[in-house]
Amino acid sequence: MAPWSDPATQAYSRLLADSFARTTGRPLAPAAPADAAGLARALFDLPQPLVSHGTGADPVFRYGNAAALALWELDWPAFTRLPSRRSAEADPAIQADRSRLLAAALARGAVTDYEGIRISSTGRRFRIAQTVLWTVTDPAGQVQGQAALIGRVTPLG
Repeated sequence: MAPWSDPATQAYSRLLADSFARTTGRPLAPAAPADAAGLARALFDLPQPLVSHGTGADPVFRYGNAAALALWELDWPAFTRLPSRRSAEADPAIQADRSRLLAAALARGAVTDYEGIRISSTGRRFRIAQTVLWTVTDPAGQVQGQAALIGRVTPLG
């Protein structure tokens, strides 16, 4: 089954799009259809990597679109079992920078124009830039996770 055809992924796609719009004042996918399946497919097909993790103590990815899956060199089942901290190198400075970013987005709702170094499942390093990280909230304001829309990716070494 394609990820976007799953009702749970469709509902989460709506949550991603609505919380992005509430937080940033702009649409996540400007030309996306309004229906659940159409929106889910549009987000999955965005050319920019889109990822989201849940709210656990060691949050696991809940969502990765096709561009993100290709970037991290994982399929949907593997990606959605990956603790998000493992998307960055284990280096303490890199993990500390990532933690600061997540805390800032939680406190402010969003951080724009973030950049940092990430690592794929095969060890390939890349820099992400022009990234919007936002806190995913439901209509009642309850935090459901955090998400990132990556604007630019540059391979490293």
